[in-house]
Amino acid sequence: MPVSITPGTNNKPVASERLAEIFRKRSELSGRLFIGFPVIGTHEGPRRIDALWASEEVGFVAFDLVEGSDYSGYRERQDDFANAIESKLRARSDLVKRSDGRRELLVSVHTATFAPTAQLPSGVDECSPIANADNLISVLTAFRSKADGGKREFRVALSALQAVSKIRRTSRGRSFAHNDSRGAKLKRLEDSVATLDTQQLKAMIETPTGVQRIRGLAGSGKTIVLALKAAYLHAQHPEWRIAVTFHTRALKAFFRRLINDSFVSQTNEAPDWDNLRIIHAWGASGADHQDGLYHQFCTTSDTTYLDYRTARRKFGSAKAFASACALALKEARRVEELYDVILVDEAQDLPPDFLRVCYTLLTQSKRLVYAYDELQNLGGDPLPGPDKIFGEDVLRPLDATTGDIVLEKCYRNSRPVLTTAHALGFGIHRAEDPSTSTGIVQMFDAPEMWHDLGYREVGRAICDGEQVVLERPEDTSPRFLEQHSELEDLVQFLVFNTEDEQSEWVTNQIDQAIRDDDLRPEDIVVINPDPVTTQEAVGPIRARLLDKRIQNHLAGVDTGVDVFHQADSVTFTGIHRAKGNEFGMVYIINAHECHAAKYNLARIRNRLFTAITRSKAWVRVCGVGEDMQRLKIEHSKLKNANYELRFVYPTARERRAMRVVQRDRSDMKRVEGHKSNLSRIIDDLEAGRMYPEDIADLQPKLQELFVRERRRNRDNA
Repeated sequence: MPVSITPGTNNKPVASERLAEIFRKRSELSGRLFIGFPVIGTHEGPRRIDALWASEEVGFVAFDLVEGSDYSGYRERQDDFANAIESKLRARSDLVKRSDGRRELLVSVHTATFAPTAQLPSGVDECSPIANADNLISVLTAFRSKADGGKREFRVALSALQAVSKIRRTSRGRSFAHNDSRGAKLKRLEDSVATLDTQQLKAMIETPTGVQRIRGLAGSGKTIVLALKAAYLHAQHPEWRIAVTFHTRALKAFFRRLINDSFVSQTNEAPDWDNLRIIHAWGASGADHQDGLYHQFCTTSDTTYLDYRTARRKFGSAKAFASACALALKEARRVEELYDVILVDEAQDLPPDFLRVCYTLLTQSKRLVYAYDELQNLGGDPLPGPDKIFGEDVLRPLDATTGDIVLEKCYRNSRPVLTTAHALGFGIHRAEDPSTSTGIVQMFDAPEMWHDLGYREVGRAICDGEQVVLERPEDTSPRFLEQHSELEDLVQFLVFNTEDEQSEWVTNQIDQAIRDDDLRPEDIVVINPDPVTTQEAVGPIRARLLDKRIQNHLAGVDTGVDVFHQADSVTFTGIHRAKGNEFGMVYIINAHECHAAKYNLARIRNRLFTAITRSKAWVRVCGVGEDMQRLKIEHSKLKNANYELRFVYPTARERRAMRVVQRDRSDMKRVEGHKSNLSRIIDDLEAGRMYPEDIADLQPKLQELFVRERRRNRDNA
């Protein structure tokens, strides 16, 4: 298999591209080539490896790259690279063995200098080999793994160089009394997810000029990848001004911890928080921690800044931020380039005009990276493509594969948890709705989107109006995520007669999990899907827990707006603050409110999808009454199908009908207003108070629209 090449960033672009070109053309080489990776902390400061070839057959080859023909000092640079890598690997006891009284690494570490255009001396320096474009392959083929390690040791070594194991785990050490308790199982899960997969590492390292999108389903590691990318870029280019921004304010502390831990793991130094900003999307005047990118744009471009209350009064709550950003872009008198890189998390919940604000704030390279998941969109409209957001002349990488990265493998949710979230979110097994002739509430127009989410067809390919069966294979849903517990224990739907019964059950379950099952309070979250009613809805459970002396907090109310987790405390939250966070045990209350809705059921169902996918291990979906019973039936049908999605794929006409039905309240109010106006016009025409000539200029356009609609319906029939 040819070498997989991941182009990161360093200050040696010509030699880097020549090295990648040679590897790209040589099919006999295998493994992975990383440009500008890794960065390793030493007592003298960060050691930035120019390039690294990782191969099970060879081990690791660290490249000293030379721009031009002067390769003097190459032996010392190779020694520095080798010492840094070996020191990093020797810190892992499972990568070292004792032999003849010495501690030897179980993986081989080699070094080579590559000066593509240099004239080299005669003879071969076997201790510190040097190569140009003509003899690089002969130098590389001389390397062979001399260590005793196998595939496992190689993977452990690569994980150590990624410096990701520490941030994958919880911030506190975990202890447990019983080897088969939930706490013990959760620790094993956290320890297992210690290495980035190919696409995650690619997303972390690749640093193209222009706009880059990272698409991935919940649990695919988008937030962690963005944090690692921020730390990596800061380590490689400490002089760059980097901003990390997001929609959910509760993510700020989470991002700061992830980035700090990653940067320290790579460099043994603390980040320079002046050049690496973790900053809100909106922001406000006042203290530095309240600042945001939109606020900075308004301040530096002589544009009127609108806070949330003012924007809501002016534009309505649904369009407040989008309209505020659009107005700022329109009024901007001048543009100040504030950042070299901007990384955006949760882009599906941010308006396109905010991304335009980010694009405007960037220097000429326009390095804008945004991560998103269409199915976690709680605001309604899907995110358009880059050309629609930034214009057809948007700066995009020449290599399309670098511009868009799809993370299809899920490392948070097990297969049963994730398929449950998708089945409920889409309404796969919902009872048929006469207005759409299907129970499904939303569906992709492009079937390949299911492939991007990690699903594969069983049998026939997806075809409109035909039965389809979709499964999650092991390469996108690792089976170890579901093998820690019985299948029945992973996802449970509970129906109660009253909300009081629901509160009592959830309270007792939390008490038992902490007292008998080695879970810590911070492993547990209680989510109410309706953000408006959360404070009142969670009150009875919180009071019961306090009676049992179990500490708990309502995120953003009992804590600062930027704080979500607290040690030794059960978290309560509405759906918006829950996004981007994960817990071992998730309790969802009042899920029955997500079964049906008069307006925009797709958005309501997305709340349920988002809540379920917060779970790293177990989820309990609780609700009251007949609507909850109907949700439980939907889940039972999925469970009986072995967690495969089996349904008739909606036709284009049915998908259009879904979009018509799923419009939100403001859209329907506008439609009703237009219908009322049309009714008055018709009444006036019939009564002779108006004449057809009064609206003659509208008739051709109306006729064109009706003809177009009839043609579309005929084509979709």
